[in-house]
Amino acid sequence: MFKVIKQSKKDQSRLGEITTNHGVFHTPIFMPPGTLGVVKAIGPDDLEWIGAEIVLVNALHLHLRPGEELIQYLGGIHNFMGLKRPILSDSGGFQAWSLSQRGPKLSKITEEGVEFQSPFDGSKHFITPEKAIEIEHQIGADIIMAFDECSPDNNDKEYVKKSMARTHRWAERSLKKHQELSFKEKENNQKSPLL
Repeated sequence: MFKVIKQSKKDQSRLGEITTNHGVFHTPIFMPPGTLGVVKAIGPDDLEWIGAEIVLVNALHLHLRPGEELIQYLGGIHNFMGLKRPILSDSGGFQAWSLSQRGPKLSKITEEGVEFQSPFDGSKHFITPEKAIEIEHQIGADIIMAFDECSPDNNDKEYVKKSMARTHRWAERSLKKHQELSFKEKENNQKSPLL
């Protein structure tokens, strides 16, 4: 998992390494964004050549297209991208929130989850913390993120407090779902992602 390699004697800075199902990467790190399952203008061989140790994808975008079922059918996100290195999937909380900023009917955030309209084809979707974790497990990323509510920086203090409390409740629900799915994967001799 995570190991500190070197700690500064002057401050809190440190170097570390994280071990995943698809290898090790060092921290701090820049993760090239492959939001839709591809890093723009760079192929998998180029990512290897430049030494990119980990790549970031977005579960919500991949859910919308091509879909987690297709990615799983093709052998997971690593096969889909042609990449052997670690991959982290973001849950899509920010993207769900950003849709609400584009128009009042594109996204609605409730305690249960986020209802939104796809910007690609107009279809309606409802993502809960549990659904986000299911999508990320199906995609097969090495590290998955809990579903969160990203509150805008222009909101009042009370809304930000409520949003943060909701994110904590969603994190607990995400963890519970992750543990359920990880238990099933272990029973089937499959490796689970880190949360």
